[in-house]
Amino acid sequence: MHIETRKLHLIEEMLKVKSEATLSALEKLLKSTNNKTVKKTPSLKDFSGIWSKDEAEEMERIIAESCETIHPDDWK
Repeated sequence: MHIETRKLHLIEEMLKVKSEATLSALEKLLKSTNNKTVKKTPSLKDFSGIWSKDEAEEMERIIAESCETIHPDDWK
């Protein structure tokens, strides 16, 4: 499941919580986790699945049309 989808799912589940103790525990967990979060260098795995098949094909087409075309006059 994509990370943004997972976040939305968690928000939906949190909206169903009725217990003050549960909400307090969730707040405490999030605060402690956010304080310990270490920024990491993104890897290619972080970008996997971001584009749909159509978007990826469009990007390949755009790159092919604009970057892989040699214009002889550009070298003069």
